Amino acid sequence: MSRDKLFLIQPGFEDPAHPGQFFVCPDCNAIEGLLASFPLLAASLEVERLPFSRPRRAVAELLGDAHQSLPVLVFAGDDGGPSDAESANGRRFVSSPTRILELLAKRNGFPRLHR
Repeated sequence: MSRDKLFLIQPGFEDPAHPGQFFVCPDCNAIEGLLASFPLLAASLEVERLPFSRPRRAVAELLGDAHQSLPVLVFAGDDGGPSDAESANGRRFVSSPTRILELLAKRNGFPRLHR
């Protein structure tokens, strides 16, 4: 991977536990809003949207079966990421939605969160 990779759940998914109803992941949706608001900045990283159902092979191949929760930001192979990043299968990543938004601002030029 030459760029950081962001994995999100595809919006508008159906949960088998609730047939006929459609959902969005609230954490992923907040990040989707940022990406949609700043499409030129979004081009600085790879974004992959995955189905709600597991297994989520694309993530499992990078981080292992135990790390399929989304959203997740996986750092490029030549960059170890921040000191608070987790590690699996030789990859560094963060899965906290707030931390992902902070890192998108710091690493990719997105506006910072205002609290």
